[in-house]
Amino acid sequence: MKKRILKAFFKDFSGVDFQVRFWDGETVSYGTGDPVMKIIFNREVPAGFGLKDPVLSFGEAYVDGIIDFEGDLEEVIRIVDQNRELAVRKGIKKKLSSAVRTVGSTVSKQAQKKNIQHHYDLGNDFFALWLDETMSYSCAYFREPGDSLTQAQIQKIDLILRKLQLKAGERLLDIGCGWGWLIIRAARQYNVGALGITLSEEQYAAVKERIKEQGLSGLVEVEMLNYLDLPENLQFDKIVSVGMFEHVGRDNLGRYMEKVSRLLVPGGLSMLHTITGTGEHPVNSWIDRYIFPGGYIPSLRETVWLLPQYDFHLLHAESLRMHYAMTLDRWYQNFVGHIDEVRDKFGEKFVRMWSLYLRGCAASFRVSGLNVYQLLFSKGLNNNLPLTLEGVYCR
Repeated sequence: MKKRILKAFFKDFSGVDFQVRFWDGETVSYGTGDPVMKIIFNREVPAGFGLKDPVLSFGEAYVDGIIDFEGDLEEVIRIVDQNRELAVRKGIKKKLSSAVRTVGSTVSKQAQKKNIQHHYDLGNDFFALWLDETMSYSCAYFREPGDSLTQAQIQKIDLILRKLQLKAGERLLDIGCGWGWLIIRAARQYNVGALGITLSEEQYAAVKERIKEQGLSGLVEVEMLNYLDLPENLQFDKIVSVGMFEHVGRDNLGRYMEKVSRLLVPGGLSMLHTITGTGEHPVNSWIDRYIFPGGYIPSLRETVWLLPQYDFHLLHAESLRMHYAMTLDRWYQNFVGHIDEVRDKFGEKFVRMWSLYLRGCAASFRVSGLNVYQLLFSKGLNNNLPLTLEGVYCR
């Protein structure tokens, strides 16, 4: 019965050539050409395995060692992306619509903090195993394919700071400051006063220590604080957010923009560095449950659509899609290099879960249209900016 249902499910996939080897050894080919990948069932799927949410079910089965893949994971992602409408034909459109509503609901501040800590408080020692020396956990910027990860992350930070056109004495806010290297570098390079905020206890402690080590206590501050709780009598010349917008939830996208508008001085600049999707799709249910609970990947159009409502004027938009795929490749290589340490600390299922997350995201950026944009905008019109961005891309 289970095998018959799975065969019927795979038979409906179109435009792809692949094989499935079932737990009893039977191998079935789908498509008309040479298979580009193979799904291997190491053992029979459990009674609770279902196809109402195949992304979640197959993700969990992989983590549990029930299935494996042979071939390029990009082909798996391509198959899923090309057959997105299969879910609708299979009668789970209602479930997907429900998922959109759930993800889009207003997330409480307490839930936001819990969701952030679920991921980012796994331990600074864990992230230090596979991130670069700056502990930057966002898309890097590669001038050349051979750039080291540390070099590429510093280039990303410098690119953002040049786009913000910082001047000595200005006030900079970093919403979701991570491990703090952006605010530290901004203070050192441009002599600005910088405030970083985070909801992660681990990050907060690490940033405080870094500020002290760098001798920047007079210029750089960090607070463990929800951005919505920032007092609006604080005013900033420049506001940046890198990889945080994806965590606010669909209904909170406008609240984020409104808060930035209230905190930014007239004519001030803001940089939003965020992952975007091609449309307003439900969040990946496996990612939502196990990696980034409560998140939502906004589309580029719904993000840009919000800007005029808050008198924001878009100045520059840049896609770093392939840069993020390359960043994830480097993270996965580092992760594999310390895989025994990770396994000893968290166990085999965690290793498989994070391997699938890192490799799957890299593949998604390459083949599914998942993107990451840097959006630079001003609050109101600013007629005093340089006429070109030539200086931004100088070495």
